[in-house]
Amino acid sequence: MLVPDRKIVRELLTRYASLRIAQSEGHGSTAARELEDVSYTLCVMMGTSDISDAIAKADVLLLTEGRPDVADADGENGLTLVG
Repeated sequence: MLVPDRKIVRELLTRYASLRIAQSEGHGSTAARELEDVSYTLCVMMGTSDISDAIAKADVLLLTEGRPDVADADGENGLTLVG
């Protein structure tokens, strides 16, 4: 089984959260379309057809792939945006 790159998953989760905020603030169809694209990408990467399941799987991936209190080589600390 292929495991998605943690950094990319983290970036997608960040983008997803930003777009959800933009959508809730009424930022139009562009934000809605981008949110749809990011949601689809997260679902594909995590092997699900539901965004809630994709987020849950992404969270598990980020929590189980290393200790969150130790920085990666790229300076990332492994903390998730989904809680």
